[in-house]
Amino acid sequence: MTTRHLDVLIVGAGLSGIGAAYRLRTRAPHKSYALLEAREAIGGTWDLFRYPGVRSDSDMYTLGYPFRPWRNGTSISDGASILDYIRETARENGIDRAIRFNHRVVGASWSSEESLWTVRVEVGAERRTETYTCSFLYLCSGYYRYDHGHTVDFPGSADFRGRIVHPQQWPTDLDYRGKRVVVIGSGATAVTLVPSMAEQAAHVTMLQRSPGYMLSLPSRNRLADRLHAKLPARLAHLLLRGRSIALATLNYQLCRRWPRMMAGLLRGGVAKKLPESVPVDPHFTPRYNPWDQRLCVVPDADLFEAMNSGRAGVVTDGVGSFTPDGVRTTSGEELEADVVVTATGLEMTAFGGIELTVDGERVEPGEALAYKGMMFNGVPNLAWCLGYTNASWTLRADLTSQYVCRLLNHMDRRGYTSCTPETGPTGVASSKLRPILDLSSGYVLRAAGSLPKQGHEWPWVLRQNYPVELLTIRLGRVADGSVRFGRSRASRRESGSATATAGR
Repeated sequence: MTTRHLDVLIVGAGLSGIGAAYRLRTRAPHKSYALLEAREAIGGTWDLFRYPGVRSDSDMYTLGYPFRPWRNGTSISDGASILDYIRETARENGIDRAIRFNHRVVGASWSSEESLWTVRVEVGAERRTETYTCSFLYLCSGYYRYDHGHTVDFPGSADFRGRIVHPQQWPTDLDYRGKRVVVIGSGATAVTLVPSMAEQAAHVTMLQRSPGYMLSLPSRNRLADRLHAKLPARLAHLLLRGRSIALATLNYQLCRRWPRMMAGLLRGGVAKKLPESVPVDPHFTPRYNPWDQRLCVVPDADLFEAMNSGRAGVVTDGVGSFTPDGVRTTSGEELEADVVVTATGLEMTAFGGIELTVDGERVEPGEALAYKGMMFNGVPNLAWCLGYTNASWTLRADLTSQYVCRLLNHMDRRGYTSCTPETGPTGVASSKLRPILDLSSGYVLRAAGSLPKQGHEWPWVLRQNYPVELLTIRLGRVADGSVRFGRSRASRRESGSATATAGR
């Protein structure tokens, strides 16, 4: 068994991990680092998901990196273009040379005496064990399982004569041309799949138990075309990014403060694009307020265009059971199908499923209290990269990476080897704790008990407000009184030896 040491270990080589590596290279260039990637390729989500039409659900001026302008003409972009963008960013900055592929991190143990993480890794298909040590562990693997999504054991599915597929394990040999397709679900994946599959299928039906809020936006930003024609790329990117942030923040705040008004506006916007045969109620009238769950973006109204053309339809009902020829709804209607796509959501996991211990004590993810939405009470030298739920993931991911660099540099300047968030003697009352992801979506509720918690006051809260966090995370004090800094015994001995030598 070999052991390798680096200053920082980044887990994951997706959008977040590549961005984290860039920030380390530019903000803390004296630090050695490596990225441990469980899969065999760069890209994370954007390499994993291969279902038809996969695309961003946020504009690329904010989902893209602030340090590398998005130059593609589309603001709501396809998955292949995003994957190319991530890979090019890694290659241009030499980050690809620091990635260890097929390295799955399974456990990490912290030693306060040494101020060191010992990280257990399974390498390759044979799962050969290797060990790394690092001074800081940065988890950039997101919050859902990569090996499988959430599946539902629908009654009668074994009797279905067609094919059942889950978007997260999309088969390369699936031919749905001229076939009848039923997509079970109403989230972003289903909204993407239906119009894309409708281009080749005989007909596609979106079977949803309950509808979600949708907003139609153009995939191409005309303002972007004008700005790029007249301004330098970075200035145009900065202006477009600022505009997108302002509009997204305004939309979210309006929805939270005046939910009834915004619900009416969103439903009205959808109603204008639907055929007369598809009523807004019940098919596009959610039972919750806007932004209690993520808002689905429909680029170029493609979902509604597919319905207008007759190539797609929607049924709002429960799944009663599968039949040999399709799906029978709870009310008894039978939807004939050759292919059924179960877009039933993700399965979430904290810390990428890594088992963490601190001085021999297991860290229970469901009991961990988040500090600034990235570190955890009583867990030293570790950060978990989480994006926003109400805006682009990368906005907060990049803020987190910049903060990690600030923290590392602060520790180096003062000779610290450990940093541990602590609530203090009074702690945070359990009655004030809530899930770290404040959404009512099914995939969040299913995992709420096993995910970390947040409080109600800064710094023990994940704010869903980029302009505010831009100030508090980028400019706020690192030593804010909620982090205990320390030195390992070895560093204290070295410091004492150096002082004694200097006094001779």
